[in-house]
Amino acid sequence: MSEHPFRCGFVAVVGRPNVGKSTLINAIFGRKISIVTPKPQTTRHRILAVESRQDCQIIFVDTPGLHRKAGKAMNRMMNRTAASALIDADVVLFMTVANHWTVEDQDVLIRLRLTTAPVIALLNKTDKVHPKEKLLPELAGMSERYDFAEVMPISAKRKDNLEQLMKIIPGFLPESEPLFPEDMLTDRSKSFRIAEIIREKLTLNLQQEVPYGLTVQIERYVEDESGIEIHAIIWVERDSQKGIVVGKNGRVLKRVGRCARVEWKAQEGVPVHLELWVKVKENWADNERELLRLGYESP
Repeated sequence: MSEHPFRCGFVAVVGRPNVGKSTLINAIFGRKISIVTPKPQTTRHRILAVESRQDCQIIFVDTPGLHRKAGKAMNRMMNRTAASALIDADVVLFMTVANHWTVEDQDVLIRLRLTTAPVIALLNKTDKVHPKEKLLPELAGMSERYDFAEVMPISAKRKDNLEQLMKIIPGFLPESEPLFPEDMLTDRSKSFRIAEIIREKLTLNLQQEVPYGLTVQIERYVEDESGIEIHAIIWVERDSQKGIVVGKNGRVLKRVGRCARVEWKAQEGVPVHLELWVKVKENWADNERELLRLGYESP
């Protein structure tokens, strides 16, 4: 029997919107697993990211931000998705922003009672805290809020302290054989990932509330020796949003399509042909049946 048995388990990354959960996942893996924008609630789905090593397999679970204003069905589903990840986790990474504790952070902390798993508190964006001595009372205060297994200051953007984090996580995982193939990076398909990239570009190019009222559905994804052909529909809730997404003379839609195509071509290393259409589906974000049809999960 090996002196160091193989360990494998799920690591749920939770927190309120916009604390840097997806940035953390991307920084750990050194590539884009989840899309990132400055706007809250960019992540809408549970996304697995698998780190396979010689002695362990760490399965990170990126989750939507837990938020209070869950008026629409989509927001309620996002909250359920994040909460369900807590129940299944072997380890929880609870992310907050250093020196910026909010009522939504407190809400997430209350939900941590749903899990019996060890919880590591991560105070993110420490690169913005000056002088660094200001972190000391924050770290002490965090330790008093909950019985955390560890409390760590990090900067996901600058990768500060991430190496130390990756050293301590395996010690909290159960002894288990790997659950996924060694070469698997994520559980999400290429169709899902290009849909997310298109939505990321839309979010970055639209300055109004429109990004919260749109979603992307891939109708066709064909890969052959000549390259990749993709047909995607951008669903919006109102006719007025359609005009904003298309832009004057189609400029916004062309820019979004070009940015998404260039990124996917760089990632896949083959020519990419991408066609986008904008269509209206009224009230899709508040219709659970439509959400399920569009690929959203309802744990």
